[in-house]
Formats: sequence, C-alpha cells, structure tokens
Amino acid sequence: MAGITATEKKGDIYYFVQWSALSKADRYEIIAKVPALAGVFEVYWMDEKGHLRLFAVGQTNYGGLRSELRRITDPELCVNDEKTKKILEEKEIWYRYSPTNSANVMSDVIWFFMQKYFPENTSVKNSGRFENIFLKESAPDKLIWVP
Repeated sequence: MAGITATEKKGDIYYFVQWSALSKADRYEIIAKVPALAGVFEVYWMDEKGHLRLFAVGQTNYGGLRSELRRITDPELCVNDEKTKKILEEKEIWYRYSPTNSANVMSDVIWFFMQKYFPENTSVKNSGRFENIFLKESAPDKLIWVP
C-alpha cells in the first residue's frame, strides 16, 4: 500500500516512499480511485519513444491528492499556461502518489526529490528538523529514481 514511513537516527531522517501504481490520467479514474488525502505526487508525459518524462512533482494538503491530480492532469482545467495545456492535450499523461498526513514529511520528501531532479532550483525548502535527509523509494511498476 502506498505511503511514507520514516526512521530517525542521530538527528538524521530516513524516509521510505512507497508509490501507488503508475496510472494513466483519466478524470473519471482519478475521481474513482485516488484518495482525498494529503500526500506527494509525480506526473509524467509519454514521449514518442514510449519513455516517461517528468512533468510535475508536488505535494497537496487541502483538497487532497484526488482534486490536485485531477486539476494538474486535465487540459480543460489548465487556464494559465498554453505550453502546459498543449502537453496535456497532445501527450499521454501518467501519475503516481504517496499519501501522508504530515506537512513536515511532505516538505522533506519534496525537497529531496527537487534536489535530485532539479538541483538548480533552490526555492523549495525542507522542514529544517533534521541535519540530513535520506530517501529510498519503491513502486509496484519498478519506476524508481532513487536507489
């Protein structure tokens, strides 16, 4: 089952992120299957060679994963960015998520992923509670970025 667990050792934190199964974005499937819980998510688009490309990584508190994934993956709900809307209209979109109720855990996990995926982006901050943050992930479909 998807979720995030944590173990603290000597001022460091070790997170284990268990992702949901990777799913093709469909507004009806998202409404029916994604929980209305807080958590972290990743959204991908499929390129011409059948490779998944990271589109978005984020967290959600209010409204939960269901409403945020619905909003992010539906071109009809994309009103501000034409480039994003074009990708949503023309590409196959996929998503996965991992629920957690802790805003601090979400901050640490998203910070870790942003450091890994976009190290030049320094705008995302962690919770500040730990000296070091470590993370491992697992997914039923074997899509793993962090060994």
